[in-house]
Amino acid sequence: MIEVIRIFRQLKKAFRRPFRELFINGLIASVLINTWTRRKLYKMYGMKLDNVWISPGCTFLTSNIEIGDGTWIANGCSFGNSSLITIGSNCNIAPSVTFICTTHHIGQHERRAGEVYNKPITIGDGCWIGTSAIILPGVTIENGCIIGAGAIVTKDCSPNGVYVGNPAKRIRDLSD
Repeated sequence: MIEVIRIFRQLKKAFRRPFRELFINGLIASVLINTWTRRKLYKMYGMKLDNVWISPGCTFLTSNIEIGDGTWIANGCSFGNSSLITIGSNCNIAPSVTFICTTHHIGQHERRAGEVYNKPITIGDGCWIGTSAIILPGVTIENGCIIGAGAIVTKDCSPNGVYVGNPAKRIRDLSD
């Protein structure tokens, strides 16, 4: 009997991720669900959301995300939120932006991708993240920044600046 219980627990654990993927990144993320319902279902899943717009086709690794009031997230964004991702209020996240919280320490020559570790990502209020930008682990983008399309953000961004390129560099100051 104990063996049956152990097997059942293993099966339950094995099916947890596929079920989450199907429900969170399949059904809820589909065009079949309206924005209001999508937001309510994400909240039930444990995401901390205010009055936000999340377009269809976004994927979430976990519910470890906080999004402020008035933020708009376009289709196809990917949230590798194994650590907390915080997005402020009144932000615009363009299509296909990728947030990645996980990386690896450099390993030995036999396997260079060593031990996994996670770092949170923070996006300040009023930011605009351009299409296909990539935000890497541990990055803080301060209030009022613009991240150009295709930029790869590897380091923190100071407030009210335009950042472009790979790696993203500040090319312009913006007024408050």
